[in-house]
Amino acid sequence: MSSQSTSETVAIIGGGPAGLRAAELISAAGISCVLYDSMPSVGRKFLVAGKSGLNLTKDEDLDTFISYYGGSHNGQFDLQRWASIIKEFDNKMIREWAEGLGITTFTANSGKVFPEAMKAAPLLRRWVHKLREQGVNFRMRHKLASIAPAEKEQGYKLTFTSPLDERTSYNHRYVVLAMGGASWPQTGSDGAWRDILDQQQVCYQTLQADNCGWMHPWNDEFLKIAEGKPLKNIHLSCGDQKVTGEVMITKYGLEGSAIYQIGRTLRSLPKAYIEIDLKPTFTHDQLVAKMGGKQHGLLREAKYRWKLSPQAMALIKHQYKHTNDVNLLATQIKACRIDLDSPRPIDEVISTSGGICWSELNEQLMLNKLPGIFACGEMIDWEAPTGGYLMQGCFASGTRVGKSIIQMSAEE
Repeated sequence: MSSQSTSETVAIIGGGPAGLRAAELISAAGISCVLYDSMPSVGRKFLVAGKSGLNLTKDEDLDTFISYYGGSHNGQFDLQRWASIIKEFDNKMIREWAEGLGITTFTANSGKVFPEAMKAAPLLRRWVHKLREQGVNFRMRHKLASIAPAEKEQGYKLTFTSPLDERTSYNHRYVVLAMGGASWPQTGSDGAWRDILDQQQVCYQTLQADNCGWMHPWNDEFLKIAEGKPLKNIHLSCGDQKVTGEVMITKYGLEGSAIYQIGRTLRSLPKAYIEIDLKPTFTHDQLVAKMGGKQHGLLREAKYRWKLSPQAMALIKHQYKHTNDVNLLATQIKACRIDLDSPRPIDEVISTSGGICWSELNEQLMLNKLPGIFACGEMIDWEAPTGGYLMQGCFASGTRVGKSIIQMSAEE
């Protein structure tokens, strides 16, 4: 194993948006830094997230925007502190930042903000080029193995492994941990940092699947009609939470934006379930009135009088026995209950909940037990639904860390 003392001041571990943003600010301030990543190139998960259109943020009132964030139920998520982090680099600033790279953005009808080209690759190329021009040193295929105090100078000795399991160590004054959660491990975001934090006795909440589908056993008859089709313009309830959106019926269960929004509530229940209002624009009594006093063939009549999609009809048939009671059928349409088994496996989900506990971090996102080591991005215990909130959280927390190191470096 080789060991080197290096002149670079800051080590950034992880080349996702949080780590890249921290590197951008630190290097712009003239502070030398090295960005390490276990993969052959940076931004792998960033590119995957942009395959269907890179959703940078959402254009909405900032207080409403911040309300979508949360954390583990027992993780003492600090919404006030998180709000201050988002406000430091908010949903307007990120658009200005993209414009600074020559990337024009637009707001879709949903309020989601995308680059005009939709793709992530052009933005990432310009971003990395800027970082190289600012002097950031990229060391790829370096996977962090351990952290220890530096022997003869301030800071830390970081040991990395290469693909051939060779070990190399470098000393750095400051360290930024930005290694992501545990979803899409093929991009390098595998949650292996938990073993390193265990060695340092740093507390973290268990990583769990978030922004993911949930499993429910459908029968073959239902899947022939409904698999791969959406339930649109629905209200979905779970406990005290109600959201608007759509869900996609899949072979294993349900997927989609409405399910993602209530993931935290679903995980908190002893038995996960949802109730779907298939006709939210009509009351129960209005639906009954639309049946015009019909008493027979109610499902056939409901299809036309209530304008139900084939998949909605199939869902009612799957969940309930046929009935000639119009009041009961209207109740089922307004609150179709589906018991859910479990979320999809963590390695195939969009993001994970859990991470470093807020009690382990100060206002600068520095670890209390390891002065000079900071954390940002999905490594910290915060979560949000898809729709631009995840990306914004990574950029904003990377901004807080970058500014914190700049300030601490200037004070030394």
